[in-house]
Amino acid sequence: MSVEMNELQTLRHSAAHILAQAVKRLFPEAKLTIGPPIDSGFYYDFDVETPFSREDLDAIEKEMKKIVKENLKIERFELPRNEALELMKDEPYKTELINELPEGETISFYKQGDFTDLCAGPHVRYTSKVKAFKLLSATGAYWRGDEHNKMLTRVYGTAFFTKDELNEHLEQLEEAKKRDHNKLGRELELFTTSDLIGQGLPILLPKGARIIQILQRFVEDEEQKRGWQLTKTPLMAKSDLYKLSGHWDHYKDGMFVLGDEEKDKEVFALRPMTCPFQYQAYLNRGRSYRDLPMRLNETSTLFRNEASGEMHGLIRVRQFTISEGHLMCTPEQLEDEFKGCLELVQYMLRTLGLYEDVSFRFSQWDPNDREKYIGTEEQWNEAQDTMKRILDHLGLEYKVGVGEAAFYGPKLDIQIKNVHGKEDTLITIQIDQMLAEKFGMEYVDRDGKKKNPYIIHRTSIGCYERTLALLIEKYAGAFPTWLAPVQLKLLPIADRHLDYTYEVKRKLEENGIIRIEIDDRSEKLGFKLREAQLEKVPYMIVIGDKDIENGAVSVRSRKKGDMGSMSVDEFVKMIKEEIDTKQR
Repeated sequence: MSVEMNELQTLRHSAAHILAQAVKRLFPEAKLTIGPPIDSGFYYDFDVETPFSREDLDAIEKEMKKIVKENLKIERFELPRNEALELMKDEPYKTELINELPEGETISFYKQGDFTDLCAGPHVRYTSKVKAFKLLSATGAYWRGDEHNKMLTRVYGTAFFTKDELNEHLEQLEEAKKRDHNKLGRELELFTTSDLIGQGLPILLPKGARIIQILQRFVEDEEQKRGWQLTKTPLMAKSDLYKLSGHWDHYKDGMFVLGDEEKDKEVFALRPMTCPFQYQAYLNRGRSYRDLPMRLNETSTLFRNEASGEMHGLIRVRQFTISEGHLMCTPEQLEDEFKGCLELVQYMLRTLGLYEDVSFRFSQWDPNDREKYIGTEEQWNEAQDTMKRILDHLGLEYKVGVGEAAFYGPKLDIQIKNVHGKEDTLITIQIDQMLAEKFGMEYVDRDGKKKNPYIIHRTSIGCYERTLALLIEKYAGAFPTWLAPVQLKLLPIADRHLDYTYEVKRKLEENGIIRIEIDDRSEKLGFKLREAQLEKVPYMIVIGDKDIENGAVSVRSRKKGDMGSMSVDEFVKMIKEEIDTKQR
């Protein structure tokens, strides 16, 4: 982290303390928890009887400005455990944190005027240093992120060195709000949700479903070109399958279990991933080295019991569809096959326009958390050394994430941030040398001996719902023509132009351009054009007397504006090239 970033984090940390001091002045009954700096600013969690309103935040911000003007000195001091507990006796969350500190640990505090907080620091020297700040929102957050704990009120804010930097950031936040898929996706009628159905279970409306269909066909066709074989496996299985794979021991809390092991003869669970199902396709008959590599892909619907606090639009849901695949190969084939999986991912991301937005993380195991993983230390070291050698040989720039590996193997995570800066994993490619042995997956090698194949777990475009969310935000809902759920609107000026309008529509459809709508309402042309623009339709074709007379159409582009009159054939040629080459 750069010196400037360290200083900014320190400034934001102090802003969090000023926020806490202001809250205690205005709401003395509030209980303090924690208030760290974060990449985008800072937050502080409070235990209060009634969550803060926007009016409360405005009052708190006003009080913070008073504290800044008071120019209070921020001083550090240390106390032994018994004195620290006495000082914080009215703050139960602070005493909980103190009691958890190991013996001999330094217990430090920071004081500013009448306010003292348990804190390791660092901080600026005076409150007057924190001049450019803004409280952004108040939301719910469980104590320590555990849904079994009490719901607190989290106040988010941000702070910068100068007001110009703050204003620039606030403008970016406003732009992010406009692009937020959870808002824009609903406005454009791409998806909706229903309390009757449940949280994390979105309903794709016709336009959203159409985009997913386009993406799915694109992915499956491209995978077929690259030698992947399609499977279709069940959405659930007996607990026996998950016990064999290790998911029952390592992932059961994240699964939807159907039945009770103590009462029912058979217990089923909805699948959280497809790998143990596709292994059964491999095990359908005996295999030799001549069958490898064996590439199995599937458009898989999966179910994961995510915590309610983690749900967000289409990005984190409980039922989703993924472009999943599992590849069985010999050790000699591993690097080339891993490279092929990565090239497929890169092609997909570049085509979608997301490649410049991603970063790569080499997710490794944490040897200090052995219960989280299967396999021996030797197996993990071998798998990680193999993956590191491949990544370095491919010249891929990546960061390391210790403790981020799957329970059965290391992985390459392709990370991406949404418009609010929250990072999620979009795509993974994993190397696994453990599950083949557990499932008895073998092949007869050239020397006649039976061996376990290496397995590569991968997605090519990730979760379709999450990808759609990111595409909505990337393009602010204005999708490229090849992806747009409605590619063009035909706008007849009057009823007498309808017959010709339908002739144009038929000619376009004959040339494979089928995502067309006709707006034949008795409205003024200006109104129809504005509506089409709000719906972010790529092309609008206006049809009037002159167009019929000349056998032409008047074309308006979302990007280029009025393109004038052209023949239907000219327009067909232009739009087909744009669609076929997947222009952005």
